[in-house]
Amino acid sequence: MIIKNGNVYTKDQHFQKSELHIQDGIFCENTNDASEIVDAHDCYVIPGLIDLHFHGCMGYDFCDNSAEALAGIARQELYSGVTGICPATMTLPYEELCSILKTAASYQKDCEADPQHTPGADLIGINMEGPFISTEKKGAQDPQHILPCDVKTARDFLEISGGLVKFIGIAPEKNPNFAEFIAQLKDDVHISLAHTNADYDTAMAAFGAGADHAVHLYNAMPAFTHRAPGVIGAVSDSPHVFAELICDGIHIHPSMVRSTFRMLGKDRIIFISDSMRAAGMPDGNYTLGGLDVVLKDRKVTLVSDGAIAGSASTLLECMRTAVTQMDIPLETAVACASVNPAKRLGVYHERGSIEYGKKADAVLLDQNLQLRMVIKDGVCVHCFSK
Repeated sequence: MIIKNGNVYTKDQHFQKSELHIQDGIFCENTNDASEIVDAHDCYVIPGLIDLHFHGCMGYDFCDNSAEALAGIARQELYSGVTGICPATMTLPYEELCSILKTAASYQKDCEADPQHTPGADLIGINMEGPFISTEKKGAQDPQHILPCDVKTARDFLEISGGLVKFIGIAPEKNPNFAEFIAQLKDDVHISLAHTNADYDTAMAAFGAGADHAVHLYNAMPAFTHRAPGVIGAVSDSPHVFAELICDGIHIHPSMVRSTFRMLGKDRIIFISDSMRAAGMPDGNYTLGGLDVVLKDRKVTLVSDGAIAGSASTLLECMRTAVTQMDIPLETAVACASVNPAKRLGVYHERGSIEYGKKADAVLLDQNLQLRMVIKDGVCVHCFSK
């Protein structure tokens, strides 16, 4: 395949008019196979996006615990421009979480054994948002299944998932042994602060112990104020910590998104969708983690108390919103949806940018940032008419 006339997103995170060559599913300098030529005139050519925190879409949820749900999610994510996925678990009973992780590990093995088994985005990780969280900042998580931090339980999750678990979230203020927990696990998995009511000092202690990630910054954590900077202030003061942002225009005000980029810099921010099964579906009633939610006008809330419960936006929609409504440069937004998550997941050597030798996963966008084509492993899997 040859992609001509496109504005290609380069490894130094700029756009350049150039020609892309693909052979055997890999970006290469030249190709002997010119049987398929894509004219990307007036299009941006960017790496396939990577969503490292979302729950589902199109009626499916990762915690449905079935290969059918995983396949449906992977297929729909791919059609929306996401070529790599790291879905998130909810706070559920230990046995149920183990079963979900086992199903995911089996699904991944089947996909590796037969790449055509389930055409869709690659399953490259799992983000465990629960169960080691706080009741005070539970959000749409079910409090009856919250557990205290336990190293053996965490190692069970890692083993059962076959290494797919890449993040384990904790609320350090609820766990007196959090520093030991982090110290014993930080070399095997990213420890994130998630659904936590930690103050600044406690969050700094967790980051000092080796935690290095913050789940959906601003949401399900204390407010950021001038006398009590909380988790957000601790993230700002900890250069090794990456932070997730939901830029759907609902979770965070555009001014705060811009402020976050000034505070953290573009290399530490990862765009996520946090989408749930209602994404891509009509307004109505759905469930998330066993709780009833309602989707109305793009906003998902708990039926019980009206709290925001995930999103109904795709990662590409969040990236577009960041650019068109929040004044984030396109070059920066692309990095936050592809480069940065690939680095955080430890897969940047094979995906996340358009470079010779990497997987030929790419997305073509028109000048309005509308999706025109999705290419995965050098094959056009979805093409939209203008």
